[in-house]
Amino acid sequence: MSRISRISRRAVLRGTGAALALPWLEAMAPRAAASSPSAGAAAGPKRMAFFYVPNGVHMPDWTPKSEGGGFELPWILEPLAPVKDELLVLSGLEQHNGKALGDGPGDHARSLSSFLTGAHPYKTSGANIKVGVSADQVAAMAIGGRTRLPSIELGIERGGQSGNCDSGYSCAYSSNISWRSETTPMAKEVNPRFVFDRMFGGRGKTGTAAEQHKRAMYERSILDYVLEDAQSLRGRIGYDDRRKMDEYLNSVREIEQRIARAETPVKLDGGLPRPSGVPNDYAEHVRLMFELIALAFQTDTTRICTFMFANEGSGRPYPFIDVPEGHHDLSHHGNDPKKHAKIRKINRFHIEEFGRLLTRLKSIREGDRSVLDNSMLVYGSGIGDGNRHNHDDLPILYAGGGGGEAIKTGRHVVYKPQPLNNLFLSMLDQMGVPCKSLGDSTGKLEKLSG
Repeated sequence: MSRISRISRRAVLRGTGAALALPWLEAMAPRAAASSPSAGAAAGPKRMAFFYVPNGVHMPDWTPKSEGGGFELPWILEPLAPVKDELLVLSGLEQHNGKALGDGPGDHARSLSSFLTGAHPYKTSGANIKVGVSADQVAAMAIGGRTRLPSIELGIERGGQSGNCDSGYSCAYSSNISWRSETTPMAKEVNPRFVFDRMFGGRGKTGTAAEQHKRAMYERSILDYVLEDAQSLRGRIGYDDRRKMDEYLNSVREIEQRIARAETPVKLDGGLPRPSGVPNDYAEHVRLMFELIALAFQTDTTRICTFMFANEGSGRPYPFIDVPEGHHDLSHHGNDPKKHAKIRKINRFHIEEFGRLLTRLKSIREGDRSVLDNSMLVYGSGIGDGNRHNHDDLPILYAGGGGGEAIKTGRHVVYKPQPLNNLFLSMLDQMGVPCKSLGDSTGKLEKLSG
C-alpha cells in the first residue's frame, strides 16, 4: 500500500493533442482522510442539474395520491421505482411570471424563460430580449471557476435566437432555459460529438484543410492517444482504483462508438444526407446526452448542467412509442381521452430516460457515496396542464442527496402555492453559493429536511 501514489483531483491522462479527465479515485483522497473509515463520505463535489420537458404533463397520472414517505408512484413516475428513495415529488410550486400579466398569449415562451429565472420576459420578437439570470448561471458565476467548464447547456432540438416563435415572443425565449444575464441566453448544444470534443480535448474543430485532416485522424479513439499515460497510472494506484478506471475508460470508448454510429451517413428521401453527429433516433440522442452528463459529473469537468428534452411548444412526434402526432397539438387535448393516453405515454417515456440517468449516477461511486448522493437534480416543466397553460402546481421532481443531510428524500411534499424559485434558492445555499433572492423568490423552501 505504501507504494501507491496520491494523485490530484484535477489529474488528467495526456497524449498527443488529447487530455482525458479522470473520475474520482481513492488515490485522490488526502492521506489523512484515506486512513479514516468515514473519509469517503464527503469525497465528491456537489453538483446541480436541471431537466426541462415542454408542454406540461398529464397531471392525474403524475401527482401521488398521498403525502409523505408512504406514497405510491403514479403511472408516469413508476419507472423511477429503483430510485424512489432518492426522490422528492414537489406539488404546489408555481412560476407566477410565466403568466400573461397583461401581455396576452405566449405561455410557452414565458414558461421556459421564467422557469429558472423567476422573471417575466419582455415581450418582443426583436433583438431587445430581456428576462433574468437563471439559477444555473448564478451557480456557474460563483463556482464555475473550480472546474474546466463552468457549466454545460444541452438539448435535443436546435432553436433560433431571433424571430417570432410564440405570439410575439422571440424564439430565444422558447429555446433557452439558461440565461447568463437578463439579455444573454446560453445557447444549448445538441450535437453529442461537439459535447464530447468540448469535454475531452477540444477535438474535431472545423476550419482549415489542415484542421479538417486532423479531425479525420481523430476518428481513432481518444483512448488511443492517452494509452501510455493510462498504463503508467495503473502502476501507481490500487486494485479498486484500477477497476474503477477500467470501467470509466470502457464507458468513454462505448460513447465514442455510439457517436460514431450516429454519424454514419444515411440517405433520406430525396437523397439528402442526414446531418452528422446528431442521432436520427430520438431516444438514442437523449441517452447519449445523458451519458455525457454522467461523464461530466464523474470527471468533475463541470458541476452545473441544464438539459432540454425539446424546445417549449415543440411539436415533435414520438412514433417509436406509437404516438405519431405532434406533442404540442396533443397537449391541447380538450379532455379527449385518446389524447390524454398519448400525452401520458410521452410523459412516461421522458421519465424512463430520466430514471436511466439517475440509476447511472447512483452506480458511480465516490468514496462511500455516489455521484447521485452528491448531486441535486430538478426535472419539470413551466406548464402544468398543456390544455390550460397554467403555471401553478407545476410538475416538479427533485432527485439526489445534495452532498449532505440537509435534504430528506423519498417523499411527496405538498406546498401551499409558493415560488418555484424558493427551491432553487435552497439548492444554491446547499451548493455554498450565496444568493439572497432569485427572481420572485420569497425565501428558501421549507420542508426539504423533513
